[in-house]
Amino acid sequence: MSTDTPIRPPANKAGKRISIALAIAVHLLLAAFLFYGVRWQTKATDVVEVDLVRATPEPVAAPAAVPPAPTPEPPPAPKAEPKPEPKPLPPPPKPDIAIKEKPKPPPKPEPKPEPKPRVDPFQDELKRETERVAQRKQADSAAQEFAQTQAAKAAAARSKAMNAYVASIVRKIRGNIVVPPEIKGNPEAIFDVTQLPSGEIVTVRLKRSSGHAALDAAIERAILKSNPLPKPQQAELFERSLELHFRPLSDD
Repeated sequence: MSTDTPIRPPANKAGKRISIALAIAVHLLLAAFLFYGVRWQTKATDVVEVDLVRATPEPVAAPAAVPPAPTPEPPPAPKAEPKPEPKPLPPPPKPDIAIKEKPKPPPKPEPKPEPKPRVDPFQDELKRETERVAQRKQADSAAQEFAQTQAAKAAAARSKAMNAYVASIVRKIRGNIVVPPEIKGNPEAIFDVTQLPSGEIVTVRLKRSSGHAALDAAIERAILKSNPLPKPQQAELFERSLELHFRPLSDD
């Protein structure tokens, strides 16, 4: 066999050609339908792709897609007309009559000083003397009040020192009292004692009995046994006559 002799296609090649022609016709019909449908609706639509089942397994090249019709542009928006500027208001008319300024009130006259009353020399001297007397009375009252305060302080100090002096005498005497065993309660006996500045006892006298003769006698013996009595720390506190109170169970 020579190399220039063409090779004949197989017997089923005619069927393939018919399938390809049918596929092309279907695509053309579909493209025409889409084209006219887009124009009727006046808006662009998406291209619908249809895959047809080929009769044979060999791929067939699809025809080129028809471009969609152009979308019409929207009409331009109307231009906004500029607003007219407001005209300025005319100035208010001037009044025909000018406003007159109010006249200032005249200054008030300064008050004249009142004449001083005439002073009587006698009345002036009497007034000064009255003031001096009132000042002296006030000073005397203050001095008297101060003196009273000082005297009260001195009396309080003397009373305190005197109580301490008498308490020292009573303590010495109490240390010498032998209380009888039959005494019940806490009866009180009062004695008047006369002494010398040296503390030596001159007389002892029962001023008020305790109600128990034995207790009164025991206290008197204790007083005489305490001779001489203690002296005060300050000489001016010395008292010649002393009133002494005694209780068996107390320290006064």
